[in-house]
Amino acid sequence: MKADPILEEVWRVKDKLSRELAADPVAYQAKLDAIAVVEAKAGRRIVHSAAESRRLMAAMERQRTREPAMALNDKPMSKKL
Repeated sequence: MKADPILEEVWRVKDKLSRELAADPVAYQAKLDAIAVVEAKAGRRIVHSAAESRRLMAAMERQRTREPAMALNDKPMSKKL
């Protein structure tokens, strides 16, 4: 089975945080909360569940499909060229 680079990165970060925080769940949650505050201030969204991720992706897809793929020129070209 081919390794998933996204999962490998998540596991790497999780293991690093676990080592730094001595596997203390309270410290781990405080660190994640601090990261969430920094990300929110930077205008980035943090997704907390698979269901939230699916809703976010569906909303992004709906927005993308509402945007015109190309602009049409509704005025005829002038004869002056």
